[in-house]
Amino acid sequence: MDSLKPVRRSSLRIYCGKKYYRMRRYWDWYFGSTKYVTEQVDLILPHLIFTHKTPLLRQLKDVDMWLQHNKVKNLAIASKQINGIVIKPGETFSYWRSIGSTSKRKGYVDGMILFYGQVTTGVGGGLCQLSNLIYWMTLHSPLTVTERYRHSYDVFPDSKRSQPFGSGATCAYNYLDLQIKNETNQNYQLVVYLTDTHLVGEWRAVHPPTAKYEVYEQEHWISREYWGGYVRHNTIYRKVYNLEDQLIADEFVTDNHAIMMYEPLLPQTTTTAEGV
Repeated sequence: MDSLKPVRRSSLRIYCGKKYYRMRRYWDWYFGSTKYVTEQVDLILPHLIFTHKTPLLRQLKDVDMWLQHNKVKNLAIASKQINGIVIKPGETFSYWRSIGSTSKRKGYVDGMILFYGQVTTGVGGGLCQLSNLIYWMTLHSPLTVTERYRHSYDVFPDSKRSQPFGSGATCAYNYLDLQIKNETNQNYQLVVYLTDTHLVGEWRAVHPPTAKYEVYEQEHWISREYWGGYVRHNTIYRKVYNLEDQLIADEFVTDNHAIMMYEPLLPQTTTTAEGV
């Protein structure tokens, strides 16, 4: 693995780099050989393959809550763009191709963006929660993730984490995309919507599921780097079971390496008698 030592680039280089990679993405979308999804329907496919939900509002360290509330507005707009999308056999779902650019003209507002491990703001910020949700659900389905980018920085300490570290997918329009291909012989449908408290997602299909999936972390370690910082590592696997709970496969999914933006060895705190 190459060193993850942070590299500071000039504003000009970052600007030019974004323009270059965005143009490459546009070329791929419109002139490449990939067949992207085209159909978005109101009729919901009958069989639930997997569902997951994540809370809309979380109190993050040193992050103002107005950014969380603005994130909810952005999620509501983006979710409508992809809710009901059908991926037919041989088609690929592109997160950003389906959502489009995030502009004020479309109603997007300033939300939280992570930039080189620091919390900043930008129009449309907070949509990583949606890409994280879709990626996690896809790992519990027969669909194939063909493009996904891991988070390069581990910004916040674990707090009530229910999923393995590194089980999300970062996004940045349009060059950091999440793409999912349907290599099965039936249609799949993505359903996403907001309740008062949660972002909810579903993968649905024409036929009922024939397998169950368990995504888990096999290795997890922290290394002290020569440049003085810490890097967090892990590997993600998934077990595939048939409907009789017999193990069919144990598959490698991905590995993650992220620069830690907080002290990994936190001092033990004294708890009260109530255990708080």
